[in-house]
Amino acid sequence: MRQRLRRIMGHACKAGVALALAGGLPLAAPQAMAQQEQIPVADAHGNWRYYPSPKRAPANAPNVLLVMTDDVGFGASSTFGGLIPTPNLDAVAANGLKYTQFHTTAMCSSTRASLLTGRNHHTVGNGSISNVSVDAPGYTSVIPATAATMGRILQDNGYVTSWYGKNHNTPDWETGPNGPYARWPNGMGFDYFYGFNGAGVDQVNPTLIENRNSIRRDPRDENYWFDKDMTNHALEWLSSTHGQQSDKPFFMYLATGAMHGPQQAPKEWVDKFKGQFDMGWDEARRLIFARQKAMGVIPANAKLAPPLRDVPAWSTLSADQKRLYARMMEIAAAQLAYFDFQFGRILERLRETGQLDNTMIVFIQGDNGGALHNMDGSINAYSAFAGIHETAENLVKQIDKLGTEDSFGNYPVGWAYATNTPYPWGKTVASHLGGTRNGMVISWPARIKDKGGMRTQFGHVIDIAPTIYEAIGIQPPAEVDGVPQLPLDGSSMAYTFDQPKAPGRHREQYFEMLGSRAYYKDGWMASTDVPWDPWGANKTNPNTLNWELYDLNKDPSQTENVAAKYPAKLAELKADFDGAAKRFNVYPLSSDFFTRISQKYRPAGLTGGTSHVFYPGDTRYPAVTFPELSANWTTVASIATRGGKDSGPILVQGSRFAGYGLALDQGVPVFTYDPSGRERERRVLRAAEALGPGNHEITVRISPLDKGQQIALLVDGRQAAAAPIPRVIKIVTGDAIIGRPAIDDRKGPRLCDCEVKSVRIDSK
Repeated sequence: MRQRLRRIMGHACKAGVALALAGGLPLAAPQAMAQQEQIPVADAHGNWRYYPSPKRAPANAPNVLLVMTDDVGFGASSTFGGLIPTPNLDAVAANGLKYTQFHTTAMCSSTRASLLTGRNHHTVGNGSISNVSVDAPGYTSVIPATAATMGRILQDNGYVTSWYGKNHNTPDWETGPNGPYARWPNGMGFDYFYGFNGAGVDQVNPTLIENRNSIRRDPRDENYWFDKDMTNHALEWLSSTHGQQSDKPFFMYLATGAMHGPQQAPKEWVDKFKGQFDMGWDEARRLIFARQKAMGVIPANAKLAPPLRDVPAWSTLSADQKRLYARMMEIAAAQLAYFDFQFGRILERLRETGQLDNTMIVFIQGDNGGALHNMDGSINAYSAFAGIHETAENLVKQIDKLGTEDSFGNYPVGWAYATNTPYPWGKTVASHLGGTRNGMVISWPARIKDKGGMRTQFGHVIDIAPTIYEAIGIQPPAEVDGVPQLPLDGSSMAYTFDQPKAPGRHREQYFEMLGSRAYYKDGWMASTDVPWDPWGANKTNPNTLNWELYDLNKDPSQTENVAAKYPAKLAELKADFDGAAKRFNVYPLSSDFFTRISQKYRPAGLTGGTSHVFYPGDTRYPAVTFPELSANWTTVASIATRGGKDSGPILVQGSRFAGYGLALDQGVPVFTYDPSGRERERRVLRAAEALGPGNHEITVRISPLDKGQQIALLVDGRQAAAAPIPRVIKIVTGDAIIGRPAIDDRKGPRLCDCEVKSVRIDSK
């Protein structure tokens, strides 16, 4: 009986263990094992003996929400006296501090590299935007391993991290589908990324990246807008991190594309501004200037910078020009206001979850001043790369397309300059405050008590990282992954939280962008002049520029050049600039943006010679990682058709605004070359008849003529069509894809009916 009982108990024990291992029952350790060793558990601090210890932030460390808008002038938003209502930023400012003497670098990649690292932009290889990098220490566009980003530092200190929107800090030749990924957001310390790589993005049909993967927007969403989609993903991430890791603080970097081109916004938002800019840019500047003085965001002794040369007085414009330009400003205003609404959704979520009080919000309104791109504005920014000037007469005929998915444009220089009120010049001009001064708001309800306070200490984008580190209570490490780290160039602004009248601690700062340069020191600013037009090619030798001098204490808006009055002070600041330039890798100077944009000045996104074979699939190839058009260019597509009704894309590169494509239309091979979105430059080569069933080779060849080039379409070795073109215009926009439609082709076939076997491209 006892033996039988022991057998039954033994079987039961084995069954219990099996069930426990299968998840059916709790596992009870045998008594003998329990006597030998107790199963270990975590200590009171959550540490284990052998499991890796979790990274922990300091006690009560704040969440950090870092926000940066794009190409927004100091005088654009209502927070800093502008005419574009930004009620959510206004509310954050009323609950925090408004900084009125904060500075950026005059260009986007550069400002963002400094923001992320706390170092000067030349120190971290971002002397200019990544697309015009050259082989010099300050200009490679490669953030070095010696300058770990805030994402990495906070990640290593127990934060969960995410980045949304614009990433213009990955070298463009590394943005292809195979990376390398070390300098993508995930590789720079961000657990999650949702946005785009590059300068700007179509707000309706964006080239999206989620972490390292190219994805498509939902083509079924008739009300899709990127800023809304970006915010939806940010809210989902906040919910998941709060639910799963509520004991960890978060770091969120929100980098919208507003107000960078293309300027697009939902029609209902654009309509809200109907008629609000009919007064024109001259009167708008006066209104903004008066508001700024009334609000105290500029000193009482500030003067309004004079009108920008070559910008016509509003009173001299025709009725059509006024109607056109006013509409363009309504769209730009709607774009920024729409993002402010999305920002408000994030604030509301933080209120709902009780996280807002201990969230440090750093909101930088613009990565540089308003963009002085085009005197008449544009409906297709890529036309400029084809040497096309879009006149007001032509644009007014397309006024109903502006701001929609059928446009990819910018507002005129006059409006951009108005948004930089009260300062002179704008984006790309590092020598004058219109290019480098941007409004900033910092809010942290649990810590900052001077609600609605104003701060006038000099600050720079390199100060943000050290400010955040001090607020959290951490020190940047001496080494990251065994790599010694460069010292921070910025200084913390946390002292301003409680000391509104404290002297500024950032006393000196150099500025340089494409040869335009300045040096700030204790209220004085030495600046080079601006003899070129930022809305055109700049071939000026930067070493021939004249220097000016401004006493910003007496002339805060940089309107009176006192170089002749204080030559010794000017000489001192010029020498200071030279010393800083040598220290921070500013030399050699160069100004010609359009010469440097050629890919020959930086590593190639393609390797393996001049011939490349691609296969169909969902893989998307950014323009710089795909064979570019040239005077000797050939593509051979190997396909198989079922019959004369096959239709769909074989090879597409670019978008409706600039691109080319090889396709079948009811079985007929068609090649379209469209470098500018304009009919005048468009060439459509069409074969005479449909292909029969079976295998075929379709060839497109660009070859030289006595004058210009010729594009020829060949079907199975026989020429089917040809057309001359005056010159080859490289397609600098959009992705390439094999056997799939372009990202904005939502009305045509989703795939090619034919079988696309391969596409070989030879480009010399």
